[in-house]
Amino acid sequence: MSPKVLDQVLARIPRVANPNLLVGFDTADDAGVYRLGPNLALVQTVDFFTPIVDDPFVFGAIAAANSLSDVYAMGGKPLTALSILAWPGSGDLEDLEQILKGGAEKMHEAGCVLLGGHSINDPEIKFGYAVTGTVHPARIKTNAGARPGDALLLTKKLGTGVISTALKRGLAQEAHVSASIASMLTLNSAAAEAMEKFEVHAATDITGFGLLGHAREL
Repeated sequence: MSPKVLDQVLARIPRVANPNLLVGFDTADDAGVYRLGPNLALVQTVDFFTPIVDDPFVFGAIAAANSLSDVYAMGGKPLTALSILAWPGSGDLEDLEQILKGGAEKMHEAGCVLLGGHSINDPEIKFGYAVTGTVHPARIKTNAGARPGDALLLTKKLGTGVISTALKRGLAQEAHVSASIASMLTLNSAAAEAMEKFEVHAATDITGFGLLGHAREL
């Protein structure tokens, strides 16, 4: 869904005032943030998509890394996750097992505890996670804090979306695919840790809307 269409729909959804709601859906940020106390807030996000690579294990791991990135972009630390699965009744159970294993391994790498999940029967495969993390309320990074003159830093190379689309159409070169997969499998935990050491005004996770789409939200 395009950012413009999504904005039109969300504009008609009523906002509920709550003093503990620190980041809601009015700013199109990567995750929502809810304050639990003076020094602790919850970061919550959900993300899932259809397969973008042929290897089911790699797809599961990419889906996990992608879901975790929203928490990292907010300056948070992932704690727990729930998987979201849409699977056809005629699907190969070995492929399903590999998807779940790939996701679980990546969650373990991030130190994020997998609690369970939910599945439905669907002719089109979809997989992802709802991830919950924590952050200090004073250290939240949002997409709304950018200032004129700020330097724009990218923590990964651009182009994974273009390469994934080319792969589906049989047009991608193997070297490009390998580099793209390696990038998508890399957690953004190091970038989140680096943000704590410097005065970062804003951050966002560049995914479905691309560089320009997400830059529009900054």
